[in-house]
Amino acid sequence: MTKKPQVMVLGSGRAVPEKVLTNADLEKMVDTTDQWILSRTGIRERRIVEPGVGLSELATAAAQRALADAGVAAEEIDLIIVGTVTGDMKFPATACLVQDRLGARRATAFDLSAACSGFLYSLQVAQGLMTTAGYRRALVIGGDVLTSMVNWEDRDTCVLFGDGAGAVVLGPSDGERGLLHCYLRSDGAYSGLLYNPGCGSLNPPTPENVRERLNSIVMNGREVFRHAVTSMTEALTRVLEEAGIAAGDIDLLIPHQANLRIIEAVSKRFDMPQERVYVNVERYGNTSAASIPIAFDEARRSGVLQPGNLVAMVTFGGGFTWAAGLMRC
Repeated sequence: MTKKPQVMVLGSGRAVPEKVLTNADLEKMVDTTDQWILSRTGIRERRIVEPGVGLSELATAAAQRALADAGVAAEEIDLIIVGTVTGDMKFPATACLVQDRLGARRATAFDLSAACSGFLYSLQVAQGLMTTAGYRRALVIGGDVLTSMVNWEDRDTCVLFGDGAGAVVLGPSDGERGLLHCYLRSDGAYSGLLYNPGCGSLNPPTPENVRERLNSIVMNGREVFRHAVTSMTEALTRVLEEAGIAAGDIDLLIPHQANLRIIEAVSKRFDMPQERVYVNVERYGNTSAASIPIAFDEARRSGVLQPGNLVAMVTFGGGFTWAAGLMRC
């Protein structure tokens, strides 16, 4: 028997840049084709920020829309968590910048780093703080500007990523709706398969490091694909088992939007019909921590996700990190 939820989503919002980068645009920049990208990833286009735009701008816009949707004033928020690996700067936390822009003066604010799993990790942390430390209204944001880490000469990675942010406002559950269960995992033994080697304390910015493009994403695509399918399958299996819920009871599955083939492989293992799997990777590419909250907001606002529906979310990211969550909307 599942536990009663203690926190629920009061509202959601999303923000993506206006600039669209299509596969045809990429054909002019790197040795690739629309057919090559589409057949391997399912991506047709992605949104990218203009120069000088940081994550805080997208995160603030997504948060403002979530607050409006929830009917909650910024002054009522007492916790802000931003899941990201591409904050505006090393410090202060992007969450602090968002707090200031919103005018959420009462809020405790910090960032959480779990790569593409950042939103679900942040959701679990927010739930824990709300149920044990007395926070009443939380703003959880997943966002990344991964194009700030892209090597536009590496066709294996530059075609994959886009920018964006998604946000939810959490409050006390009404007793039936809300976050039912989360399952989080990580394994640092695989950190060398997907990482960004530069700009940290190990390889600080130097002319040599810039020339060697150490600030760019490094990925072993074949191994990441294999581990992503296995780990996302494990996470979804475990969260369902621990919650006492059958896969057939899921009304909508929102997987991390990294690659259409990964999404299809995972949903197939649960006999999930495609009409119950939310997919928008063709329009946004892999937006990392933003991918699930963007999809969640789209599904809510379009009517695909209805009040009372059971939604499952599952993700995988660098670290490696992976996670799954169940929520009654």
